[in-house]
Amino acid sequence: MSIANFFRRPHYTSDATDFIEQLKREKPGLDEGQRQGRALLWDKQIDRDLQAEFRAGRVQQKPYVYQTAPSPD
Repeated sequence: MSIANFFRRPHYTSDATDFIEQLKREKPGLDEGQRQGRALLWDKQIDRDLQAEFRAGRVQQKPYVYQTAPSPD
């Protein structure tokens, strides 16, 4: 008997897993809704040329941007 089999609990599922499985049974369209939400926010086509232009057009930020210039006294 290997040590992995010794500690194995074949029919155990956590409360979180039970909750998610129950939620998916009650709302069968949940997975598709998650995929649509992800596609809306994250799965985007990136225009590499446009990104390169944006990077090339950046102006270097000075350190201490909130510090005002010392007044000439």
